[in-house]
Amino acid sequence: MKPRIHYTKPSITELEVGYATDAARNGWGEHCHEYINRFEEAFKTHLGVKYAIATSSCTGALHMGLAALGIGAGDEVIVTDTTWIGTAAPIVHLRAKPVFVDILPDSWCIDPELVQAAITPRTKAIIAVHLYGNLCNMDSLLKIGEHHGIPIIEDAAQAIGSVYHGERAGSMGKFGAFSFHGTKTLTTGEGGMFVTNDSDLYEKVLTLSNHGRALTQTKQFWPDIIGFKYKISTVQAAIGCGQMERLEELVKRKREILDNYRLHLESVPGISMNPEPEGTIIGAWMPTVVFSKALKISRERLQDAFKIENIDARLFFWPLSSLPPFSEWSLTPGKIAKDISDRAINLPSYHDILEDEQLRIIALIKSII
Repeated sequence: MKPRIHYTKPSITELEVGYATDAARNGWGEHCHEYINRFEEAFKTHLGVKYAIATSSCTGALHMGLAALGIGAGDEVIVTDTTWIGTAAPIVHLRAKPVFVDILPDSWCIDPELVQAAITPRTKAIIAVHLYGNLCNMDSLLKIGEHHGIPIIEDAAQAIGSVYHGERAGSMGKFGAFSFHGTKTLTTGEGGMFVTNDSDLYEKVLTLSNHGRALTQTKQFWPDIIGFKYKISTVQAAIGCGQMERLEELVKRKREILDNYRLHLESVPGISMNPEPEGTIIGAWMPTVVFSKALKISRERLQDAFKIENIDARLFFWPLSSLPPFSEWSLTPGKIAKDISDRAINLPSYHDILEDEQLRIIALIKSII
């Protein structure tokens, strides 16, 4: 059997191992927050935002941010139909209703015109997901949000390194949320980050993140409200500090991998890949191929072909509205979200992937066509 090609794995060096070891040995007592504070400072500096709170996941960051905005029972939150369930789960946890909107055929991100049409008096937030590092049309979404007085939230879980007309993904909305899962460009194994420029929102989320204990509260073990436990550990944060020092090279390598796929595949009739509109830079987290309808290539055929060649590849996200957890709302999947998910695949893109491995993948795709 041919050697296995994994779809993703982290890039961890002795720098991260050294920091993690130091945190495990010394990151206790009065030193327990040092790596966490350092990680948050480095991240907000990179992003150009005022506030950052390291969390246990992107989902946790979204959950606390939505809760801090006062979203609850009877409210509606507009979200793309194409994303991981972690984007929508916090909406349901807060007993609000996710309103799924179809995607654009080129960027695979939420369609602003359909967002506009989905707004009702109950709409309390709009979540923009920068899918696979591709960028949402933030100009249009921010205008819609401003016009209706509705906050735009950025799920930038997959978009570290992506830049929209000079602004980094996650820095433009009311708040942004990032993921540092083991598959991500920047990883802490598990982890996330809440970011914002809103001081009031920051204070609310900071309190929520500490079981409802306000930073200004002088009474020991005195929570003022019911909060959450979505903290990152000092060892995870230490790994994050090392990754932040290497962030430029990590993103650069991801972009090199995508560029190599593009070089060999974008000229092939019937194939399209991650777009990069003028004025934007995509972080290239997950190179993705969409096959044209005319080729009549199904997800099952793609899965079988990659399995035979011992190559891991991720399927494009199913439309969330088609999944059992959301069946109570009797939703119809977005037409484009459903269509693209049936004929697209994410390609292996770990940092250490070899040229020969990429050529194996490229040859397989051409053979499928």
